[in-house]
Amino acid sequence: MARKYNWKTGCDVEATLSVIGGRWKPILVCRLLGGPKRFGALCRLAPNATERMITLQLRELEADGIITRHVFTEVPPRVEYAITDLGRSLEHIIEAMQIWGSAFKARRAEEQPERTHSEAASV
Repeated sequence: MARKYNWKTGCDVEATLSVIGGRWKPILVCRLLGGPKRFGALCRLAPNATERMITLQLRELEADGIITRHVFTEVPPRVEYAITDLGRSLEHIIEAMQIWGSAFKARRAEEQPERTHSEAASV
């Protein structure tokens, strides 16, 4: 898939985000790090994403060499997605995102009662 990114002069962070940027790509990569998954399983693991969005994100990840798509020649047809070696190299980035997200959620959960208490006091 064509990207609007200058591979010669663009920022390295921008290059990374052009590959794994988007709401669902990191989630799909994270799920595939655990092993190959069928399309339906990926949809169940990302219930807030539409099937179309998951399809588009999977196509982009495949085009960038992060995942592979294997079509089994059987009836009914079966498709399985797996992480590539290049995709596996993202494991540390995804893990860091998980750790940061967990800490952020905990911090927000701690702040939440304070907001509720201060909002109640102002009423």
